[in-house]
Amino acid sequence: MKDLKLAIVGATGLVGMSVIKVLEEKKLPIKSYSLFASKKSAGQKISILGKEYVVEELNENSFDSGFDYAIFSAGGDVSKKYAPIAAQKGCIVVDNSSTFRMDNNVPLVVPEVNFEDCYSHNGIIANPNCSTIQAMLPLKALDDKYKIKRIVYSTYQAVSGAGKSALDDLANRDNSKPLKKFPYPIFNNCLPHIDIFLDNGYTKEEMKMINETRKILHRPDLKITATTVRVPVSNSHSESINVEFEKQYELQDLIQTLKDFPNIIVQDDIKNNIYPMPINATGHDEVFVGRIRRDESVESGVNLWVVADNIRKGAASNAVQIIEKLINENY
Repeated sequence: MKDLKLAIVGATGLVGMSVIKVLEEKKLPIKSYSLFASKKSAGQKISILGKEYVVEELNENSFDSGFDYAIFSAGGDVSKKYAPIAAQKGCIVVDNSSTFRMDNNVPLVVPEVNFEDCYSHNGIIANPNCSTIQAMLPLKALDDKYKIKRIVYSTYQAVSGAGKSALDDLANRDNSKPLKKFPYPIFNNCLPHIDIFLDNGYTKEEMKMINETRKILHRPDLKITATTVRVPVSNSHSESINVEFEKQYELQDLIQTLKDFPNIIVQDDIKNNIYPMPINATGHDEVFVGRIRRDESVESGVNLWVVADNIRKGAASNAVQIIEKLINENY
């Protein structure tokens, strides 16, 4: 195997720093790293596996030296401008922004669910929205076996998903400082408002979940609705997912199907108050599923409570997993 080079764009942000942490844990056969960020972050020094790297300012020539892979976590505008430049120079880009997710020529990938879609990339692979990623594992397992008819999403999303300024708003408990991110205080509050409102009354976040789910599951006509809510939790998203099936199921078989799926951990022991919670999911790459119970209002339906670390599995780990599988398959 040749010496591999990996670029991390947005290296000093919440997701970028998590990418570095995951890379250190996985110890992929990467020979060298290059870290890029905005002008204000340039010059910072970051250690990866005992070697110190200096953060460079991103520009049009940053990829001239040739990279095998790049992970972009610097926002949509940066990805739109620089990801195509990197791809044109032979680099495979895994992009965390929403810029390319619904592009028909760009695969949208959760490795446990549809890694084979990577094979049709044109230099860019999109990482799905954080709230979509964690839902895909249980939904893929159940769709394969029972064929999903309809999905109702209700999300309880952590503040870290909105970045560092949002965490500052959460820490502003007495509202003594001007809000940096949200239109209203998030401490001791819930905001049914993630991203901008669209003409149909949904938020952009809600439509992301709907459209991305259809693309990842290759079910373009799947009936889905969503309500996404920001809650005063630092990290890890929680989701109530109601699923209606075409086929009948036995509850224990359904639970076993979830247990057998890669990187799902079932925590469903209500007699002992065991169920997924953000406080326990943080720092992990697995998706935790519990409160599994039949929806008695429809012929064949189930309710799931799904929790995962939105910065790790919802962004950083998913991106690194894609690159790890590409390397392992010498692709």
